[in-house]
Amino acid sequence: MMRRIQFAIAAAALLLVTPLAARAQARVVTGTVTSNLDGKPVAGASVRLKGAVLSTVTDLTGRYRLDIPAGSADVLLFMHPEHDAVEKELAGASQFDVVLLSRMRINQYGVKTERKPVSGEERSGFLVFESPNQDYKFWFDVRVQTDAAVFFGKTPAPIGNGIALRRLRFATKSQFTPRWYGELDLNFADAAVEIEDAYLMYTNKDFYVKIGNAKEVFSMETNTTSRYLSFIERPLGTKALVPSRRLGVSAAKSLPMGLRAFGGVYFQDIGESDAVVARQDNNEAFGRDEGYSLTGKLIFRPSFNHEDGGLHLAAASSYRTPKTDDVLGTMRFSARGVTYINRKKYVDTDRMKNVDDAVLNGLEGSAFYKNWRVSAEYNNVTVNRLDTLKSAKFDGAYVMASVLLFGGRQRYNSEEGEFTQPKRGKTWGDVELAARFEYLDLNDFDAGIKGGAGQATVIGANWWVNNNVKFMLNYGILDYDRYATGRGKFAIGYKADGTPTNNPQLITAAKGKGGNDFRVLALRCEVNF
Repeated sequence: MMRRIQFAIAAAALLLVTPLAARAQARVVTGTVTSNLDGKPVAGASVRLKGAVLSTVTDLTGRYRLDIPAGSADVLLFMHPEHDAVEKELAGASQFDVVLLSRMRINQYGVKTERKPVSGEERSGFLVFESPNQDYKFWFDVRVQTDAAVFFGKTPAPIGNGIALRRLRFATKSQFTPRWYGELDLNFADAAVEIEDAYLMYTNKDFYVKIGNAKEVFSMETNTTSRYLSFIERPLGTKALVPSRRLGVSAAKSLPMGLRAFGGVYFQDIGESDAVVARQDNNEAFGRDEGYSLTGKLIFRPSFNHEDGGLHLAAASSYRTPKTDDVLGTMRFSARGVTYINRKKYVDTDRMKNVDDAVLNGLEGSAFYKNWRVSAEYNNVTVNRLDTLKSAKFDGAYVMASVLLFGGRQRYNSEEGEFTQPKRGKTWGDVELAARFEYLDLNDFDAGIKGGAGQATVIGANWWVNNNVKFMLNYGILDYDRYATGRGKFAIGYKADGTPTNNPQLITAAKGKGGNDFRVLALRCEVNF
């Protein structure tokens, strides 16, 4: 009986000592949680032991108390809705204070800002930062095009070989929400800063509105980014007659039967410093309205849904009044040749005075199938002048074809009605062969305008290395008539005594028909990132 009593006492003592021993091995951790923003206590912060359900919450003074059992993880997790979560190792400490980083940020104007985490990744050669829900992203678009050219043939006006940075572009682009997009694109070539694209765009399914400085949607060749052109330079007629970037408002809408319509009202050229200075001076001195242009285009895409190929047909028209970014009441049409290195504008109407308005029309067509593409454009303009001056009419056109040799495919952007980066057929890239014939006529003898005419045949080879690198080689044969004097600046033939002249009437047949005819070999090295 005594033995049983002794056993019971021992068992009771063991039950009493065991929790006391365990309690002796545990410890209490206390501390204060404050905010980095103002140093004040953070109330309601969750403090949890990692790997356990054991947790507590800070009081109004930011204080907490937590019992840490023996053998548990010596790590605490601190969380609060307005602060970043943080994980801290105690390292055996019993007093542990924590400063939480506020999730709230203040901008340079003292205003609270919203925060969205973004992650970066490379997409087709560009670094893109995007939020997890894909409603916000931004990226940089940098373009460097280095051109070189060598000229062949004896010309009345000498041409110098050379090398130059054709484009040095830096753009920031952002998709603020799925419907709002903004872009700023600057060009730093020629040791000067010029504004290219600078606009805000709202999109909704198959519709968009664009406000700011952007290209007028008129010509496929003009609207195609220089990254994806098949030739180093755009055709003569396109450069001389087709408008490029202007400040304005435009919109686009898809219609039934494969149609897509574009329209806009445009104003001044704000990209070049000379144009800006002229506009400001004319505004100050004369107070004239800046002028405007109404431009519209309709594209028919009957087969673009077919992955292997499609058809593009379009017509465009633009009504234009004289702007104040040049001499008041004037219009001028001019173009350089097939390379930027030769700065001479042989075909040039000079500033035509007493201009009332001008109407520009364009037709274009393109067909593509797998690795083949054929395109053509025709543009003409009628310049209506005041008083008894006759209207002047000019036109230009081109036709081109290209083929990818190693399994690549042509790609067409149906939303903008233009060709984009082709699909390469090999891991090392693909080679594209292209040929183009073009002409531009800025002569209207009935209207008394002798701006000159020219034509060119260009053969090109492009190596699309990857999404970032491209090499282009062009060989061009150019033929300008005797009136292509560049406003009388360039010799276009020889007089009877053999000296050069810029007067078409003094050229002798024995010395040639007149005009500058030559050949050019041009190279471009391009990187985009």
